[in-house]
Amino acid sequence: MRISKRGQITIPKLLRDQYGMDCGVEIVVTPLRNGILIQKRAMDQHPVDRVFGLLCMQENTDEYVEEIRGR
Repeated sequence: MRISKRGQITIPKLLRDQYGMDCGVEIVVTPLRNGILIQKRAMDQHPVDRVFGLLCMQENTDEYVEEIRGR
């Protein structure tokens, strides 16, 4: 592959098909130490993934649930 005068590259069809990079798919370009990483932008995160690890609880989850239920 080569970079065009306009700074464009062509991702080979085999790779586009393999990774589902159809026309109009948004990508994310991440700079790395030795080059760049090109990834398909995730549509939306799963709701659980957005809040996973948000709470730093010291107690057991079961104990917490029992406490808030007033048992």
